[in-house]
Parts: sequence; structure tokens; C-alpha cells
Amino acid sequence: MDRIDAMRVFCRVAETRSFTKAAADLELPRSTVTDVVKRLEAQLGVRLLDRSTRVVAPTLDGEAWYRQCVRIVADVEEAEAAFRGENPEGELHVNAHGTLARHFILPGLPDFLDHHPGIRLTLSEGDRLVDLVREGVDCVVRVGEPADSDLIARRLGSLPEITAASPDYLERYGTPTNLDDLHRHRAVGFLSSRTGAALAFEFTVGDRTVERAIQPSILMTSAESLVSAARLGLGIVQVPRYHLSDDLASGQLVEILPDLRPNPSPVCTLYPRDRQLSPRVRVFLDWLGRIDFGGEVDQRRVEVS
Repeated sequence: MDRIDAMRVFCRVAETRSFTKAAADLELPRSTVTDVVKRLEAQLGVRLLDRSTRVVAPTLDGEAWYRQCVRIVADVEEAEAAFRGENPEGELHVNAHGTLARHFILPGLPDFLDHHPGIRLTLSEGDRLVDLVREGVDCVVRVGEPADSDLIARRLGSLPEITAASPDYLERYGTPTNLDDLHRHRAVGFLSSRTGAALAFEFTVGDRTVERAIQPSILMTSAESLVSAARLGLGIVQVPRYHLSDDLASGQLVEILPDLRPNPSPVCTLYPRDRQLSPRVRVFLDWLGRIDFGGEVDQRRVEVS
């Protein structure tokens, strides 16, 4: 095994924190993966990994070597692909919010994979914070302003948001015509996985954003469940418009306070700095940037720190 392949093996062990998982991903015997890391440590004269019966974690030297290896491997892969005129190949792991993935990403994937048949894509769903390096995730797609992190964020677009309720709910509680009316209403609230608290409703008044905490009848952690609860008349809901397009057309839900709509929610993809030159990640990010998320797209890369 040459040095570049050895670097690939070490990177996978560092990312998965497991010799067994790395061996399975690389389709190599576990003993081979273990021997490769031992030889690297002997050649470098440092310990790259702390090993225990429960976890494998990079040492400080291992973290530094990992960052160097990722850059070197990415450069080699990109150079080889350019000279051969080949498409990127290999594993690509993307994590995205489930509803967003099904509505915007999945419909275009057949065309993307037709153009890049060598890419083996894993698309996992979730909205929790993800340790990209440890979990072997190449990039995530999220709605909302990115939290401070040691990642690069790329703005993909924005999702228009609206406030809505069912006709049955409005018949019982009345239709609010201004923000002062909201004190006597109930909300289907969204429980943030990031903060553990219910998100306040937002409204745009002139050039200001005004928050209102509406008493929730129920708190939920899934946008699809929010919409289902709103259909059942459990309260007012505030979500991106694409969640409600069919319900608004059928009359199951009705938009309220249309002149005070919230600001659109940004859609961003985040990925580690050290992987930004990976050919597989690059072609996927370029493809993501061409998806119409319903708002103006800003393709600038922003380092979040």
C-alpha cells in the first residue's frame, strides 16, 4: 500500500473513530487497517491514535496529521481526475433535514447521479448538530442561520415563511388581524433541538422583526408533525411555505396575518474547511447551488468562527 492509500486509511479511522467501521467502509480486512496505522506511527515516530476498548480518538499529533492528510489526498484525487478527464468517485455522505431533502434534493438526484455515476451517495436525515469529522459526514444542509462553528457555510437560498391555521381553529378562536390579537390564541410550537426551548413566532413590522411568544397547545420537533397538528385545529403554525402549499390550495389551512410575514429562512450547507477541495464534495455543492429553494441565492462561501 502506497503512502496516499495509507493516508486514506488513517483518515477514515480518524473520522469514524473505529478500525472496524473504517475497514468496512474501505472494504479492507480490519487487520490491514490496524497494520497501516501502526506503520504510519512507526514512520512518523509519534502516536497518532489513542486506543481503548471503547473508543479510538486522534491524539494532538493525530489531529494535525489528519488535517495534512485530508489536504494531500484531496489534491491528489483532484489532480488525477483532471488529467484523466474522469468524474469524481467514491463515498459521499450528506446529512439534511428530512422534509427539505424530500422536497428539494431528492427530485434532482437521478440527474446528478447520472452525471457522476462513480459517486456512492449516503443521504441521512436529521436536524441535530452533527460532528462531521467523527461521523464521517461530508456536508450538512440546514435551515436557519448557522451556529458558530469551525466550519465553512455556503448560503444556498431562502425559504419564504407564513403563518397559518385551520378553518375549524379560526372558527373557534377568531381570525387575528393584528399582533395584539395573538394573546388569546394557541400555537402549535416548534421545540428547538439546539436550545431545548420553544421558538417564538416572528413577524415583520415595517423594517423590524417582532417576536411573539404564543401559548402552545402542543410542542413538536418535526415540521411535518407541526403541519398535521395545525390541520387538526390544535393551533396556529409558522413554517416555510413549501410545507403548506397543498393545504393552502385545498383549504385545509388558511394563511393569517399575510402583511406581517416572517423573514425568509436561509438554507445553508456546512462542511469542514479541510474537505472543501474534495472533488466529490465540490461537484455536489455546485449542484446544490443550482437548486431553487424559493428565494434569492447567494453563492458566497462564509467561514463561520
